[in-house]
Amino acid sequence: MNFIVSVDEEWNIGYRGGLLQRIPEDMRQFRAKTVHRVVVMGRRTLESFPGGKPLPDRTNIVLTRRKDFRMKGAMICHSYPDLFDLLRSWPNEDIFIIGGGEIYNQLIPYCRKGFVTKLHKIYPADTRITDLDREDNWRIVGKDGPHPYKDEIFYTYLEYRNNRVRSMPKKE
Repeated sequence: MNFIVSVDEEWNIGYRGGLLQRIPEDMRQFRAKTVHRVVVMGRRTLESFPGGKPLPDRTNIVLTRRKDFRMKGAMICHSYPDLFDLLRSWPNEDIFIIGGGEIYNQLIPYCRKGFVTKLHKIYPADTRITDLDREDNWRIVGKDGPHPYKDEIFYTYLEYRNNRVRSMPKKE
């Protein structure tokens, strides 16, 4: 599996259900990496999309505790064991974890690659993920940037590799 995320200098990812900063070029990069792939997200992440609808041209999987939740165009899982069982249907390299915070923090250990857009700024935030720079099993293997954005904002694309990928547990 892979994950893709935008973080600030403190590994914050969101505030009040939204992204910290929308950068059109980063949105294009996100689309290019995930189109025709499997994207895994929580219900609130799905609801934050335009119209609250699944992303087009991708297999959308939503993990939610709400047993009554349904969404046309998305597969729904209610537990991590069910999610892992479903994900075995695709090659690991085709799976992208896309949020939110709890989903990232639970699934990042199972990911081989992380595609991180690092915003060189600290934002007001209420959601954060594990700081991979403090984890001894994650290494930066690719870097592109920094790139300028408006208002003196800079960002860098980083590719991380996990040298200790956790295996998905088998369903009991």
